[in-house]
Amino acid sequence: MGKYMMDNNYQYSKELLHYCLEREIPFLYASSAATYGGRTSDFIESREYEQPLNVYGYSKFLFDEYVRQILPEANSQIVGFRYFNVYGPREGHKGSMASVAFHLNTQLNNGESPKLFEGSDGFKRDFVYVGDVADVNLWFWENGVSGIFNLGTGRAESFQAVADATLAYHKKGSIEYIPFPEKLKGRYQAFTTGGSD
Repeated sequence: MGKYMMDNNYQYSKELLHYCLEREIPFLYASSAATYGGRTSDFIESREYEQPLNVYGYSKFLFDEYVRQILPEANSQIVGFRYFNVYGPREGHKGSMASVAFHLNTQLNNGESPKLFEGSDGFKRDFVYVGDVADVNLWFWENGVSGIFNLGTGRAESFQAVADATLAYHKKGSIEYIPFPEKLKGRYQAFTTGGSD
């Protein structure tokens, strides 16, 4: 898993970046809020705030560091977006990585009780709508701005609040709470927001 992640998120990203730089093609790429690790405040696009918890976050962090080194000499646009929790239509291809809203909706539509980890009122994420993400990406592309930027709403909502809103929308169902998996303990971000609070 680690080699796959490093190949795809670091090595191949470097190859794509250099292909674009050699041809002066704008390079807009997906970084990740996972670069911040277990932080609960100060999600600032700067090295001292970055401490990834897993190989995915580390692979994104390493590529961001690489971009920082070459950005001052770049002759074309390079912009990395630290996407927070993007949600919206057509997430099925993401499998287990789809948003909590997608999973809750799918469970309800399949006649199941929506499931949340115990303590989900304490797990908060900055949920940002995919249409807003697309608008921001287009703005950067059209304006030629380079750098590494957070892309979120700046507000964190609990998984519990998302579940409550989903149940209210469907006007049915009740939440089934399940134990938090041992394999995620110490590797799970309890809080993210694209803001600096």
